[in-house]
Amino acid sequence: MSSLFALILIYFTFLILSPGAYSSASSDDKNLTAYDIIQLYNFPIGILPKGITGYDLDESTGKFSAYLDGTCSFSIEGSYKLSYKSTIKGKISKNKLSNLEGVKVKILFLWVDIVEVERKGDDLEFSVGIASAGFSIDNFDESPQCGCGFDCGDKENQVSKLRTNPFGLSSY
Repeated sequence: MSSLFALILIYFTFLILSPGAYSSASSDDKNLTAYDIIQLYNFPIGILPKGITGYDLDESTGKFSAYLDGTCSFSIEGSYKLSYKSTIKGKISKNKLSNLEGVKVKILFLWVDIVEVERKGDDLEFSVGIASAGFSIDNFDESPQCGCGFDCGDKENQVSKLRTNPFGLSSY
């Protein structure tokens, strides 16, 4: 009897510790949100804006889609302008979002697609293909709001400064 209990305990421990065990969830699962799912893959909720209405995730391939009611854009600290389409697509795995579609950043006068996000320790590295920039994960503890980002009149909870890594923009 004790060996059966040990086997059951090992099985549930595997389910709890395995990120793939959670990835079968979809927007039909009322208990998990898109924000919950990205956290299971070691990403902070703030990489998605507020207002995600649902998501789809194929656990066998890692393909995912997250949905907004419409397009979403905002500025952060006046230096970055971000734009999200109503559907954000890509492939998710532990510490990596790749093949992203639906997210753009304005650099100087040019809009470029963010194609990959990778977590490296306490930093997130955002790639636009030919170049990347790293930011402290602390910047993503909360989700920005469409239209106003973090500057929505709530001075108490406002992120005061976007912290970057000391190397700034790097190219491949």
